[in-house]
This record gives sequence, structure tokens and C-alpha cells, in this order.
Amino acid sequence: MALTSSSRPKLWKFARVQFDDARQRSVLQYPEGAVLLNDTAAEILALCDGERTIEEIAATLNQRYDADVLADVLADVQTYLSELADRELVRDEMPSSPVG
Repeated sequence: MALTSSSRPKLWKFARVQFDDARQRSVLQYPEGAVLLNDTAAEILALCDGERTIEEIAATLNQRYDADVLADVLADVQTYLSELADRELVRDEMPSSPVG
């Protein structure tokens, strides 16, 4: 499932990011397994709250790392999160409709 720059990614309800003391790095854990994360991947997933869009996540990372080209950061973040969405570890959280 390809996510777009306006997607609002959120971790699957049974997945979580934890710091593994033995490996001294973050791990994405889910019922069927685990994925070791590099620092950048852990930062991306920490920003996936279902509120921020992929574009906003990329802009935050672009600002943190003073990257040269936002479009490159956006493409990398979108590709990474789309791969996790294909594995059903991340989903696009639809904005809630106003009640009224």
C-alpha cells in the first residue's frame, strides 16, 4: 500500500518501538517478529502519531538534520513508511470527520 505525502501514518496497534538494552538500539516489535531500527528509522516512527502527515514528518526531519533538499527527505520517508504499510505495520490514519 503506497502512502502519499498527505497520509497520516500510525503504527499498527500491536506494534511498538522499544529500546533494546542488549543491542543498544531501537527495535520495532510486533507479534510475528521484530525489526532492528537505525536511529533515523526510530525517529521517523516516533513521529508517526496518526496526526502528522508524511510531509510534516519529512519537514521535521529536514529541519532537525538541516538537509539540503526537502524533496529527497520526503521521498525517503514516504518510501520507508510505504514499505512498512505493505507489511501492515503502519497504516494511514484517516482524519476524523467533524461531528455535527
